[in-house]
Amino acid sequence: MRGPALALGALTVSLRVAGFPDTGSLHGSLWQIVVAPFVFWGIVETARCLRRKWSLYHAGVLILLYSELMILAMVLFLWVYL
Repeated sequence: MRGPALALGALTVSLRVAGFPDTGSLHGSLWQIVVAPFVFWGIVETARCLRRKWSLYHAGVLILLYSELMILAMVLFLWVYL
């Protein structure tokens, strides 16, 4: 639970730094690059839960890793393109 919670918290901070609730004032900020290592840390925490043998638990962890990768892409998108 640490990994997904850390990644979702970092996404929330990134959206707030970008000025989220007011979509008219969305902007990129250099402070958003500070959030990216926290998302990566969440990915590493989730990857620690992988087991060697494939099971449905392993599949669930892979889905969580993919969702955290999408969160990382969103944070980097907010930093670079806005």
